[in-house]
Parts: sequence; C-alpha cells; structure tokens
Amino acid sequence: MSDRDWAKEMAKIDKQLETVSDNALFPTSSSQTPERRAEVRELQKSTSSWGVLLRLLLSVLLGVGILFWPYQARCGFGLAAYLAAVGVVIVSGAWSAIWSWRHRSGRAHSLSLLILLWGLVLGAMEVLPRIGYAKGDPTHPATWACK
Repeated sequence: MSDRDWAKEMAKIDKQLETVSDNALFPTSSSQTPERRAEVRELQKSTSSWGVLLRLLLSVLLGVGILFWPYQARCGFGLAAYLAAVGVVIVSGAWSAIWSWRHRSGRAHSLSLLILLWGLVLGAMEVLPRIGYAKGDPTHPATWACK
C-alpha cells in the first residue's frame, strides 16, 4: 500500500472546502446577470424550429419508406443494400434527435428516438439470425451469401 496518510489528506481537503462559499461551490441559475438572460431569450427567439421539423420529417419518411423496400433483401448484394438503407434510417434518427435536443423540442426528440429504435430493430431482424443469436426463418435466413 502507499505511504500516504489518507486521514490527513482528507483533512486538508475539508479545510480547503470550508474556506470556499456555498455559492462558489454550487452556483445557482439566479446568479446569471440580466444581460446574459436577455442574450438567451434573444437567441431562443431567433432560432426557428423549422429546421428541426424538416429533419424530423425526413427521418420519418425514411423510417416509413424502408417498409416498402422494393428489392429482395434475403442475401448477397440486396441484403447489403438493405442494411445500408437501414443504417441511413438509424443515422437520420440520431441526426434529428441531436437537433431536436439542441432546440429543446421534446416531442420531436421523442419521435426521433423512436425512429432510431425502429432502425435498430430493423437491422437486428436481419443481422441477429445471421450471426447465430436468433433463429432464422424463410424471410430471414441464417446465411449472408446466396446459394
């Protein structure tokens, strides 16, 4: 073990903490200056939620559109293309989730997270049988390549 006397070290830290005021340790939101509050209000007024809604709309359209995938996605190149499209759904869900979080849009953020989850579920349905974690079926065989 080390040669340090931890009781003495902790006593030093306690003495240092006693010299610092509570406001310095735990600043409150009311300690913001009126100028800073005015800046925040002006920034909130100037930001528009149209960008968030457009990103969310694009993500929703991708999430719904993947249900109507026109090509065979059982094996080979078709499977790779489908998994790439599912990856785009996942990335678009994360993209809209980040933007909705930054703009404090709670409902849009929740929907973005659902789209992200939807993409993960779609990917898991294809990948898990092929890696041996789930049981394969005729629509989701346990092979990557076509025979």
